[in-house]
Amino acid sequence: MEICQINDEFAVAGQISADHVQAIADAGFKSLVCNRPDSEDGAVPHDGIEAAAQSAGLEFRFIPVVSGAITEEDVREMGAALKTLPGPVLAYCRTGGRCTNLYGLVQQMGV
Repeated sequence: MEICQINDEFAVAGQISADHVQAIADAGFKSLVCNRPDSEDGAVPHDGIEAAAQSAGLEFRFIPVVSGAITEEDVREMGAALKTLPGPVLAYCRTGGRCTNLYGLVQQMGV
Protein backbone atom coordinates (compact mmCIF):
# COMPACT_ATOMS: atom_id res chain seq x y z
CA MET A 1 0.00 0.00 0.00
CA GLU A 2 1.47 3.31 -1.10
CA ILE A 3 0.26 6.49 0.60
CA CYS A 4 0.66 9.86 -1.13
CA GLN A 5 0.66 12.70 1.39
CA ILE A 6 -1.14 15.76 -0.05
CA ASN A 7 -0.65 17.89 3.09
CA ASP A 8 -0.48 17.38 6.87
CA GLU A 9 -4.21 16.66 7.10
CA PHE A 10 -4.94 14.71 3.90
CA ALA A 11 -3.43 11.78 2.02
CA VAL A 12 -4.58 9.39 -0.69
CA ALA A 13 -3.99 5.76 -1.58
CA GLY A 14 -5.04 3.18 -4.09
CA GLN A 15 -7.39 0.34 -3.16
CA ILE A 16 -6.85 -0.91 0.38
CA SER A 17 -8.18 -3.96 2.17
CA ALA A 18 -9.28 -4.57 5.74
CA ASP A 19 -5.81 -5.99 6.38
CA HIS A 20 -4.29 -2.53 5.78
CA VAL A 21 -6.46 -0.66 8.27
CA GLN A 22 -4.46 -1.26 11.44
CA ALA A 23 -1.26 -0.08 9.71
CA ILE A 24 -3.15 3.04 8.59
CA ALA A 25 -4.23 3.70 12.19
CA ASP A 26 -0.69 3.01 13.43
CA ALA A 27 0.57 5.60 10.91
CA GLY A 28 -1.51 8.22 12.73
CA PHE A 29 -4.55 8.56 10.48
CA LYS A 30 -7.81 9.20 12.31
CA SER A 31 -10.29 8.82 9.43
CA LEU A 32 -10.76 6.87 6.21
CA VAL A 33 -12.83 7.92 3.18
CA CYS A 34 -13.72 5.44 0.45
CA ASN A 35 -14.26 7.18 -2.90
CA ARG A 36 -14.59 3.94 -4.89
CA PRO A 37 -18.02 2.48 -5.69
CA ASP A 38 -18.40 -1.14 -4.59
CA SER A 39 -19.72 -1.94 -8.08
CA GLU A 40 -16.46 -0.97 -9.81
CA ASP A 41 -14.38 -3.86 -11.20
CA GLY A 42 -11.75 -4.91 -8.67
CA ALA A 43 -13.22 -2.89 -5.80
CA VAL A 44 -13.04 -4.35 -2.31
CA PRO A 45 -16.50 -3.89 -0.72
CA HIS A 46 -16.35 -0.95 1.65
CA ASP A 47 -18.33 -2.57 4.47
CA GLY A 48 -15.47 -4.91 5.48
CA ILE A 49 -13.03 -2.00 5.48
CA GLU A 50 -15.50 0.12 7.43
CA ALA A 51 -15.80 -2.62 10.09
CA ALA A 52 -12.01 -2.86 10.35
CA ALA A 53 -11.79 0.93 10.61
CA GLN A 54 -14.29 1.00 13.46
CA SER A 55 -12.37 -1.77 15.25
CA ALA A 56 -9.16 0.27 14.87
CA GLY A 57 -10.84 3.41 16.25
CA LEU A 58 -11.00 5.23 12.90
CA GLU A 59 -13.89 7.25 11.53
CA PHE A 60 -15.11 6.08 8.10
CA ARG A 61 -17.11 7.65 5.28
CA PHE A 62 -18.30 6.05 2.05
CA ILE A 63 -18.51 8.68 -0.68
CA PRO A 64 -18.51 6.68 -3.93
CA VAL A 65 -17.44 8.68 -6.96
CA VAL A 66 -17.58 7.42 -10.55
CA SER A 67 -14.16 7.68 -12.15
CA GLY A 68 -14.05 10.54 -14.65
CA ALA A 69 -17.49 11.79 -13.62
CA ILE A 70 -17.11 13.76 -10.37
CA THR A 71 -20.29 15.73 -9.68
CA GLU A 72 -20.82 18.93 -7.71
CA GLU A 73 -22.73 16.83 -5.17
CA ASP A 74 -19.66 14.57 -4.77
CA VAL A 75 -17.50 17.63 -4.11
CA ARG A 76 -19.94 19.05 -1.57
CA GLU A 77 -20.28 15.70 0.22
CA MET A 78 -16.49 15.30 0.40
CA GLY A 79 -16.09 18.89 1.60
CA ALA A 80 -18.63 18.32 4.36
CA ALA A 81 -16.89 15.11 5.41
CA LEU A 82 -13.50 16.79 5.56
CA LYS A 83 -14.94 19.54 7.79
CA THR A 84 -16.30 17.04 10.31
CA LEU A 85 -13.88 14.09 10.26
CA PRO A 86 -10.92 14.09 12.63
CA GLY A 87 -7.64 14.38 10.77
CA PRO A 88 -5.45 13.36 9.34
CA VAL A 89 -7.69 11.73 6.74
CA LEU A 90 -6.72 9.02 4.25
CA ALA A 91 -8.98 8.76 1.19
CA TYR A 92 -8.74 5.82 -1.20
CA CYS A 93 -10.05 4.74 -4.60
CA ARG A 94 -8.56 2.55 -7.35
CA THR A 95 -5.26 4.43 -7.69
CA GLY A 96 -5.68 7.55 -5.54
CA GLY A 97 -6.18 9.78 -8.59
CA ARG A 98 -9.90 10.38 -8.18
CA CYS A 99 -9.40 11.19 -4.47
CA THR A 100 -6.70 13.71 -5.40
CA ASN A 101 -8.94 15.30 -8.04
CA LEU A 102 -11.90 15.39 -5.67
CA TYR A 103 -9.79 17.04 -2.96
CA GLY A 104 -8.55 19.64 -5.45
CA LEU A 105 -12.14 20.47 -6.40
CA VAL A 106 -13.12 20.79 -2.73
CA GLN A 107 -10.29 23.32 -2.31
CA GLN A 108 -11.15 25.13 -5.54
CA MET A 109 -14.85 25.43 -4.69
CA GLY A 110 -14.17 26.25 -1.05
CA VAL A 111 -16.77 23.80 0.24
